[in-house]
Amino acid sequence: MLTGVKIIDFTNYLPGPFATLRLAELGALIIKVEPPEGDPARNTGFSKQGTGLVFLANNRQKKSITVNLKEREGIETVLKLIANADVVFESFRPGVMEKLGLGYDEVRKVKADIVYCSISGYGQSGLLSKLGNHDLNYMALSGVLAQFKDKTGRPVQPTITVADYLGGFAANERILAGLVSRFLTGKGSYHSVSITDTLVSLLGNHVMVEKETGGGTGISVLNGSIVSYALYETADGRYMSLAALEPKFWENFCKAHGHVEWTRAHFSKTDGTNPVFQELIALFKRKTFYEWIEFSQKIDCCMAPVLEVGELGNNSYFKEKELIFASSWGDYQVKMHSDLEQLSIAPPPKNGEHKDEILNNS
Repeated sequence: MLTGVKIIDFTNYLPGPFATLRLAELGALIIKVEPPEGDPARNTGFSKQGTGLVFLANNRQKKSITVNLKEREGIETVLKLIANADVVFESFRPGVMEKLGLGYDEVRKVKADIVYCSISGYGQSGLLSKLGNHDLNYMALSGVLAQFKDKTGRPVQPTITVADYLGGFAANERILAGLVSRFLTGKGSYHSVSITDTLVSLLGNHVMVEKETGGGTGISVLNGSIVSYALYETADGRYMSLAALEPKFWENFCKAHGHVEWTRAHFSKTDGTNPVFQELIALFKRKTFYEWIEFSQKIDCCMAPVLEVGELGNNSYFKEKELIFASSWGDYQVKMHSDLEQLSIAPPPKNGEHKDEILNNS
């Protein structure tokens, strides 16, 4: 779908590379501009054969060119690349690209219809824009982290960088909108994506509910407060998710266990004074995790297992779609678009691997 679209990618670490991986799988040509030492993700955290796993997971299907942006020659090199590109995507701190002479105003002098996207934690201007920040900060400030609390009310630190990934999705949304606008008007555009602002946009329901009721946990039937939409522990200490909001699904669940009388308790509370809730707790603890999985695939009641990451590859749902696959270069990768066939998949590039190819075709 994006074959013929060329993106000059100055992003590092996770949000930007995740975004451009998704665009690469849609056919875009991603030219990853790296400093001499490479994207820092190459040397961060756990590694495989000397390359960081975060880099390996998010940079297949891209071409790499090494450029020293502190030298005039390097700036001239990337401006030549941009002159024949469709998109510039960057994730430096606000103001860095301008100092380098690669800000939007300078870039559009060599490519008037360029679609230019900057992604940062707090946007390009304002009170916090110049401060260092990471995923946990965005989640905390946005109000999203406050939606993940244990029974004592303490925020739970996620083991997945939700903000970074959602920021990548938001950046792609704006890049694609910019490309459509250019097709319609012939004009380029500039886009500033704030990861924190993106997270706040998830809280429309929560803000509305809080203003009207004073409650800060969103739609009450979705926050674990009713018996038909909750997590339950199994006999072997695993967990199942039950989300039988619609009457037909709740009735299917109740009838399957011979408890038609439970249907009247559809929206009753998950507290110790509710006898149906106590019965449900006991019911789930009478079957193992895999017995409940078998049940969930036979009875249409909106139930699914809480799987661990290591279980995904062998789960029938993901196996059928081949979402997690063994790559030809010796690791495991995750498809970005499960419905699209990937005719050829290139491994994550070595730093500067495609420099000659890129320069010869620029």
